[in-house]
Amino acid sequence: MEQPICPCLELLGRTAKSECFDSFVIIDCHCHAGEGDGLTGPWDTRAFLKDFLRWSEKADITHTVLFPAFHTDYRLANRAVARIVARHRNRFFGFAFVHPERDRGRVVAMVREAVEEHGFVGIKVHRHDARITREICQVARSYRLPILYDVMGEISACELLATEYPDVQFIIPHLGSFADDWRAQLAFIDPLSRHPNIFTDTSGVRRFDLLAMALQRAGAGKILFGSDGPWLHPGVELAKIRALELPPEKSSLVLGGNFLRLIRSTRNKPVADIPKVAAPPIRMRDEFRDPWTSEMVPAL
Repeated sequence: MEQPICPCLELLGRTAKSECFDSFVIIDCHCHAGEGDGLTGPWDTRAFLKDFLRWSEKADITHTVLFPAFHTDYRLANRAVARIVARHRNRFFGFAFVHPERDRGRVVAMVREAVEEHGFVGIKVHRHDARITREICQVARSYRLPILYDVMGEISACELLATEYPDVQFIIPHLGSFADDWRAQLAFIDPLSRHPNIFTDTSGVRRFDLLAMALQRAGAGKILFGSDGPWLHPGVELAKIRALELPPEKSSLVLGGNFLRLIRSTRNKPVADIPKVAAPPIRMRDEFRDPWTSEMVPAL
């Protein structure tokens, strides 16, 4: 029989049916860790945590969700993050980063290792790599994992995901656009408010009025605190949540309760068969895109 693997139950002393979260728990749901193997920008070079964790501690952030920096082999990168998580079980949660194209045909094996061996509780996908696939959504459904998918302003994807996979929970970070595309962020508030399985995080959102609008229309139950560390300061990102002046019950949802609910049903064994997908030939690129601006930059 499958068992829930939610670390929050052990860490916070709650039962699987608890709806109450202590106010001292603050979970940063969005942070990269480890070294990339590229040299096109900070995102694929390194994501060291030393200063970031000191900043987080000073800001009273109690837990952090970690996933790799951009890498050409996410299996290796996930294992590196798993070693960090294993050393600090009371501090970190792990998400497995997968590449929709390059990892096609081995996503199931990668997620299985991440969940069953390393105790990871979610999947990270970035549109910078490629568009999310059914293979990824199906394995998330089987293990009941949330997917943090950076759509890079491609808001139409949210409608497809929400309707095709209503039993999979999707966290769309940055209110839909780290590049501060206010049109995309404004458009994203609609699917965020309409679909029960679409969530967002607050990392890198500069338009405070749009963040307040998302809160008003979608509600506190759809928004998660995140920093996009280690490059963004967690204390600065947390200050935006404080500035919203939420009542305690809503603040506790944004700062940790929503995340804990999303991972509460995660299983350490698949609850359904996962269709097999053949791996295609690897398509090599001769140019790279900046994942923070969507602009093309020459390869080094």
